[in-house]
Parts: sequence; structure tokens; C-alpha cells
Amino acid sequence: MAEPLLEVKNLKKYFPIQSGFLRFHTGDVKAVDDISFTLNKGETFGLVGESGCGKSTTGRTLLNLYPPTSGEVYYKGQNIYKAKKKDILKLRREMQIVFQDPYSSLNPRMTVSQIVGEALVDHGIYKKGKELDDYLGEVIDYCGLAKYHLNRYPHEFSGGQRQRIGIARALALNPSFIVADEPVSALDVSIQSQIINLLTDLQEEKELSYLFISHDLGVVKYISHRVGVMYLGSLVELSDKDTLFSNPKHPYTQALLSAIPVPDPKTKRKRLILEGDIPSPANPPSGCKFHTRCIYAKDICKEEVPEFKDLGGNHFVSCHLAK
Repeated sequence: MAEPLLEVKNLKKYFPIQSGFLRFHTGDVKAVDDISFTLNKGETFGLVGESGCGKSTTGRTLLNLYPPTSGEVYYKGQNIYKAKKKDILKLRREMQIVFQDPYSSLNPRMTVSQIVGEALVDHGIYKKGKELDDYLGEVIDYCGLAKYHLNRYPHEFSGGQRQRIGIARALALNPSFIVADEPVSALDVSIQSQIINLLTDLQEEKELSYLFISHDLGVVKYISHRVGVMYLGSLVELSDKDTLFSNPKHPYTQALLSAIPVPDPKTKRKRLILEGDIPSPANPPSGCKFHTRCIYAKDICKEEVPEFKDLGGNHFVSCHLAK
């Protein structure tokens, strides 16, 4: 088999908790707690879970926007956390991000031309001038906007258009890997479909790889090839999308899928209601982190951390009771 484009091994990202006048270290918020997965070329890996489970932190730590607490991330076989400065600059060109909020991720004092072209100039790919302008016109047209939009400012665009600008900015450097951090959550449903179709078309034409972060399981099912489910900083289930949606093994995944609206009102489906609140990532429960909300929890779930085991067919589950 071909080597994965991206390989994540035992990644952790803890944010320190400090208190008192001398800022003593009193604990850690375990935002990402020992996760591992791979991403192949041309593949979309969907990462789902409730708000605050560590999805966005995972994406930013993969790109080294947040320095990791521990763990390794290999991109094309290279450990990005141990790369030299010149290699990091090259990696920045190949690994990009589309941020969640199209209203705050664009500098309001810069034109679209400056926003999309800034990295091209900084990396020495183009100098300011006609050649750069022509290239920016191609990129912006590719993302569904017109060349005359390049001289406008972000406040002159709708939310969907701003997200297209964000995609154009990520695409301008011709990357291989893009972290799409909930790219449609702030948009209307009709605009969401346009952005999702744009991302899909770009992937087919340029063989892009996506880490697609979302809490919308319907969108994830449409765009992803494989899906990982996160709970309180950890992966609890990972499989190809068809297996995950048809045969979920972890109780948390089952509860998430049972909450998806059914188009046909005559269709009856058992709804699994999660009781209680999400525990604090600064003080997660012992054993299985989900046992405080799991209706199937046994004594072993409270005492021992479950192994992230392969049930066959690359279907991984972190649950003592899953078979």
C-alpha cells in the first residue's frame, strides 16, 4: 500500500491551568488526548463530535499552529514537529486551513487581492504586478467569484462569498492537504451546499486531501470517505463512512446518529438520549471518559481505559463492550 499522506501518532495538546499571583501550574485542559489516525492522498477524513470535544484544536495542532504537548505528525514521511525552518516554510505551502468563521478570518483592512496574494508574495512565488494579478484572477474565478472582486473589501461580500475567499486563499499556494474547520457551519443551508460542492470539485480536480471538521453528521456523510468520532479529546470510533453510519459500535456514536433528523415523518427510529453534561476536559472521568453518560456502563468502564481496538475491516472502537 502507498504511504499515507498524513500520519498522526499519539497526539496530545494540553493547555495549562495557572492560578495565583505567581501563576502556579495547577492542572491541564486535555483538549486533545492521545489520538492516532492516517489520511491518504485524495481522501477526506471527517472529524465529528460535540462542541468542545477538541476537533478544532486537533486541526490546528496538526498544522503546528498550536505546538503539541507530545506525539508525532508525519507529512509525506516527514515529522513536521522536528522540521528545520526552511522545511517548515515549504510545509506551510502544502498544508493550509479554511477557518470556521468567514466574518472574522479575513482582515477587514485588506482587499481580496491582498488577502489571497499575501502568501504568494511572502513565499517568493510571485512579485507584485500583472503576473500575480492574472494568477489571482484565475484562482478567484476557480472559486466562483469574478476578477473585479479582487479590489473589494471583505465587508462588501456575503458570508458564502467570504468563505469562497477563504478557500481561494488556502488554494492559492496549490496545497496537497487542507484542514476545513467547520467551513459551512456559519452559512445558510443553500450556501452550505454550494461550498460543499466546491470543495468536492476541487478535490476531484486537484486530488486534495481534507481533514473535514464538523458537528453536522449529514454533511460529513456526504463529503467524507472515513469518519472519526471524538469525545472529550479522544477518538472513540473510526471507520469508513458506510460502516460507521450503518453499524455504529460505540454508544456515543449511536446517540449522535440517532439525533439526525429523518425526512420521512412516518419513519420511526429509537432515539438515544444522552443524560448529564459533558465532563470537564480539565478533570476527565477515570476509565472510559464516556461512562458517566453511557446507559450500558459496567464497573470495568469506570476503572479501566478501553483499548482502541480493531473490530475488523479497519473499524476501530474504544469501548469495553463493543464486539
